[in-house]
Amino acid sequence: MATNTPLLNVDGVGIQFGGLKAVSSVNAYLNQGELVGLIGPNGAGKTTFFNLLTGVYVPTEGVISLNGEKLNGNAPYQITRKGISRTFQNIRLFGELSVLDNVKVAYHSQSKHSMFSSILRLPAHFSGEKEMEEKAISFLKIFDLDRLKDEQAKNLPYGQQRRLEIARALAANPKILLLDEPAAGMNPQETKQLMELIAFIRKEFNLTILLIEHDMPLVMGVCERIYVLDHGQLIAQGTPEEVRNNPKVIEAYLGEEVS
Repeated sequence: MATNTPLLNVDGVGIQFGGLKAVSSVNAYLNQGELVGLIGPNGAGKTTFFNLLTGVYVPTEGVISLNGEKLNGNAPYQITRKGISRTFQNIRLFGELSVLDNVKVAYHSQSKHSMFSSILRLPAHFSGEKEMEEKAISFLKIFDLDRLKDEQAKNLPYGQQRRLEIARALAANPKILLLDEPAAGMNPQETKQLMELIAFIRKEFNLTILLIEHDMPLVMGVCERIYVLDHGQLIAQGTPEEVRNNPKVIEAYLGEEVS
């Protein structure tokens, strides 16, 4: 599934807040179709790295490129349109909106009809809205949420909110999907179902996925390669087996078994 041409390339990227280097000179890449893990202890810089990839932060060093196009300085909405979408460590749904409307929001970034047609309520507006609703419902069916489409997002159980957030991220039609601790707060059965879902959407949508996760069995079970951050620096990379047996990784996790 993966090719040898990097879809995303991260060359010496870092960011400094005052005198603190939160991420320092990280080199990484993602090939088309790969499922790659990003792990590290709490405070290692993983979410900061995601924020750099998605334009929340602008790197103070290095270059991030997608399909050879430099992303540094692009706003988050611009990077979303170029093909990088994400979920968040803390769920960020529009709680007062319906399940369906949460997904439709993401489709507006891909909308083909103009604001002019919407203001004047022209036929293009209504046909565009109908198309978005049909697409949104089709996504909800994949995540077994279509029966809940009229529920307010805030009323969903935690696991379903996680699924909805992933559905919304996919609705932006990304080339790369960044998942920030999607299994956080899930029980073992929900985590198992999530692993199966991630594998399915990767294949179904021909996605490249970068996954932050503390659940080591999940990471080791689904990822082909893994990057390890500690104190903002890349300390290891390789296959799950290579990472599991890397002394620096074992030390970073304070001697805990990485399995």
